[in-house]
Amino acid sequence: MDEEMEMICFQIISCVGTAKSCYVNSIAKAQEGDFEAAEDLIKQGDEAYAGGHDVHMQLLTSEANGERKGTPLLLLHAEDQMASAETCKLMAQNFINTYRELVELKAKLNA
Repeated sequence: MDEEMEMICFQIISCVGTAKSCYVNSIAKAQEGDFEAAEDLIKQGDEAYAGGHDVHMQLLTSEANGERKGTPLLLLHAEDQMASAETCKLMAQNFINTYRELVELKAKLNA
């Protein structure tokens, strides 16, 4: 694998790793009842994920145009990280909604 491809893969991994961290941290904020911060972390994660997605799309486009051949192992890892980050986002959104419902139920019970 050439150095350029390694750098592209590491860009993807870095972006989606940041996204995954934001999504996981949003769950902790939701658990604390700080839903505004949780939603903000989801947005930050989405921005980071979009960066990785854009780089990945450029790779796919160049391959479709016949500019690149083969699939290096590092690229497979980068794609796996993208899928993992997306799963974390879905879980985080679910947890945020669940914690929000719990807070609302507690408020109703205490009223």
